[in-house]
Amino acid sequence: MLRAVIIDDIEAIRKDNVAIIKANCPSVSIIGQADSVASGLALIKQVAPDLVFLDVEMPDGTGFDLLQKLKPFSFKVIFITGYEDFAIRAFRFSAIDYLLKPLRAADLVEAVTKAEESLGNDVLEAKLNNLFANLERPKDLQKLVLKTFDKIYSVNVQDIVNCESDKNYTTFHFINAPSLIVSTNLKEYDTLLTPHHFFRTHKSHLINMAYFDHFVKSEGGNTIVMKNKTVIPLSVRKKDEFLILLDRL
Repeated sequence: MLRAVIIDDIEAIRKDNVAIIKANCPSVSIIGQADSVASGLALIKQVAPDLVFLDVEMPDGTGFDLLQKLKPFSFKVIFITGYEDFAIRAFRFSAIDYLLKPLRAADLVEAVTKAEESLGNDVLEAKLNNLFANLERPKDLQKLVLKTFDKIYSVNVQDIVNCESDKNYTTFHFINAPSLIVSTNLKEYDTLLTPHHFFRTHKSHLINMAYFDHFVKSEGGNTIVMKNKTVIPLSVRKKDEFLILLDRL
């Protein structure tokens, strides 16, 4: 059984969240509630929960402020927010679980299941450190958490040259570092990295336009050559979109 607390400044939302958690997560016991950073801090110190459902924006600060005051800590965190903004992108870059208000039962169950499976490891601390770094960095200088079979890495997005998929695996190639293979499909990173000047050239390839060198048109198929001499295929259906992108550079 996971002993959990909910920290949110709106009483009605706390009430609704308690109800949906009780209805869908029998392995979670709500042992306390708080409505601010200050009261949340006191509650966590008092009851030492296993899991914290944490609001992002509160009148006296943010959920991030609360966690900074508690480091190091052993509990798991699931952020709950009503804001689809930069903080959400920071969560995704850092592989941090979050839920949007109002809670959806399926999303809640998935997040709680992940928390149960990861209880007792130290991966969360690395992810949160990455999150805090991203919140302080310019939007074009983000760090991305990549988890391989046995390690977790925090890499600079601007150092990624290209990504290559093989079914449910993605290989990241860097300008001055060894490649990394993660068990996440390319679609996830396409959505995440496209706003940071990446382009999906092919169903199996995503490139960082900062490292584009030149385009080669041939009867055998169009290709893109990167600054490190890597040759990337350009699919027929992506050609026009890519040429428009080049005109804007």
